[in-house]
Amino acid sequence: MTTETAPTAPLRAPRSRQRFERKRDDILDAATDLINERGAKGTALLDVARAVGLNTTSVTYYFRRKDQLAAAVFERTTERLTEMVRVAGAEATPEARVRRFVQLHAELRAAVLRGDARPLASLSDVRALEEPLRVPLEKQYQALFREVRAFFGAPADEAHKDLLTARAHILLELVFWLPIWISQYALDDFPRVTKRLFDILARGMAVPGAVWRPRTLAEDSGDFGAGEGGRENFLRVATQLINESGYRGASVERIVEKLKVTKGSFYHHLDAKDDLVLECFRRSYKRVANMQSRAHCSRSNEWDSLSTAIASLLDIQFEASWPLTRTTALQALPAPVRLEVVQRSNRTALRFAGTLTEGAAEGSLRVVDPLVASQMIIAMLNAAFDLRKWASRLPRDRAIAIYASVIMDGMFDDHVLAGD
Repeated sequence: MTTETAPTAPLRAPRSRQRFERKRDDILDAATDLINERGAKGTALLDVARAVGLNTTSVTYYFRRKDQLAAAVFERTTERLTEMVRVAGAEATPEARVRRFVQLHAELRAAVLRGDARPLASLSDVRALEEPLRVPLEKQYQALFREVRAFFGAPADEAHKDLLTARAHILLELVFWLPIWISQYALDDFPRVTKRLFDILARGMAVPGAVWRPRTLAEDSGDFGAGEGGRENFLRVATQLINESGYRGASVERIVEKLKVTKGSFYHHLDAKDDLVLECFRRSYKRVANMQSRAHCSRSNEWDSLSTAIASLLDIQFEASWPLTRTTALQALPAPVRLEVVQRSNRTALRFAGTLTEGAAEGSLRVVDPLVASQMIIAMLNAAFDLRKWASRLPRDRAIAIYASVIMDGMFDDHVLAGD
């Protein structure tokens, strides 16, 4: 299935106008591929021109600057997403809407892999655009988000709205993360994988009657180095900037300005920016692995291990002083570096999958597809940083419980609001 919108031009438009629209679409298609590969700031008009057989001057006839081209790409992707939201939103029940939304994204990914549809652009670089271009796009996305939140009906009160906000946020992150991992399956397996994913969304990972009482573990001091101005401070500030502005937004200039040190100090600790970003990811996955190991070693059962690891990692994300590195930086990394990051993410997911498998065997966790469920956990944890302001309005343990309930209890279970 494709989600391209119908042309808005009249059916009997002049041929010159039709040619203009076709070439403009070709430029947007090429720019989408390049932005997904290199990020918006790493995409040059020259490269787009070469991809469509034009010179740069010809491309500027359609888009005068590359940031205008990037904004047009993001606008088209948001429009396509909105169309998918509205198709799913036309279903009769919350369950049917969520199921249809996930199906639409799996079908789109299959169509992209077959060469029958164009991919969506990653929207992570929207935040790196200048305000006049960024603000209208953010408003578009906020409107889309509200429509996704409406999948679950109108909130009964402010606490219920908090829960629906978490559901919508995680659902969107799950479909954005889907292309990263579902491609390892055969295309004819996509419907079965989607069915397993929806089963977890509907019924969660916890067994009926399980009580959410995790232990929130503080990070070991060994996970960090000591000393202001040292390597660890560069990693901390770089992670914050990557999470807030993407790969290109985390420039060496901004990092040294925030730390009030010289560029020479930066290069004393790190050889280049790619080394810095890769080290941010390595450090993040090491921190996750350490937390998984500590939760496992001190567990009473696998449900306790999983809930403790998730709660502790969400605490890090909501604290936000040194969060885990957001995968928004992934697209702009050089291919070999990107491959290492994805491999590390998959190893982290496999450890969660082991917990899920052992928990199902002992009866403390539901029997679910552990590979699918583990990728859902990765997406949920990754996205939590973006809800740090939402979480700051609530007691920390309450924010963690509400957020985690979305995949622990399922998207249609409200009992977390009763504090049970």
